[in-house]
Amino acid sequence: MTRRAAALLVTAFLLLGSAAQAHATGYRYWSFWERDGGRWAYATEGPSTARPADGAVQGFRFAVSQDSADAAQPRGAVGFDAICARTPAREGSKRVALVLDFGTAADAPSGETPPAPRTACARVAPDATTAEALAAVAKPLRYDTNTLLCAISGYPQRGCGEQVSGSGSGGTAEPTGKPTKDSAQKHGEESDSGPSVGLLAGGALVVVLAGAAAWQAGRRRRNA
Repeated sequence: MTRRAAALLVTAFLLLGSAAQAHATGYRYWSFWERDGGRWAYATEGPSTARPADGAVQGFRFAVSQDSADAAQPRGAVGFDAICARTPAREGSKRVALVLDFGTAADAPSGETPPAPRTACARVAPDATTAEALAAVAKPLRYDTNTLLCAISGYPQRGCGEQVSGSGSGGTAEPTGKPTKDSAQKHGEESDSGPSVGLLAGGALVVVLAGAAAWQAGRRRRNA
């Protein structure tokens, strides 16, 4: 390949890299986690349907993330015995240890300050859901019309799973693209308003490669 063709290819890849960076967005929301074998695991269902067993440890983390693959885990102590030490077992009920991580200032909505992380032990009915356990120890809760969890203990005061262009409080919130009520659902659906940046960049790559091929073919004919 000639130096000119190589330069065209480099330009194309730079276009793709810039487009991917520009297209990167996240969602500001409460993610739901379960403690499994000494590690946090992203929950496979939402808190309104999950029914933890007695002795379970579950966590919530407020942050900006693109999807479940890069979601931030809850921080702090996670042992059931430590969290529920002052909540003795009682017949006809179960205990669920909850780790509530309100996130960092970088992920907070503009004008809001996240409370310090804390833990709580909820004593609830044996068939209670995680949402019911959360309501027992962390009111006020706020949900949207699709039962997406928007706020725990009143935080944040505004917003609910809004899309953010970039990470943290400096990002621009948009009214579309909310995560689904199932916290294990991946986010980031494409908008129907037009072609995506990735598609445009892919088209640019095709054009550049086609131009390189045509130039190369013409050069061969001239040198024949």
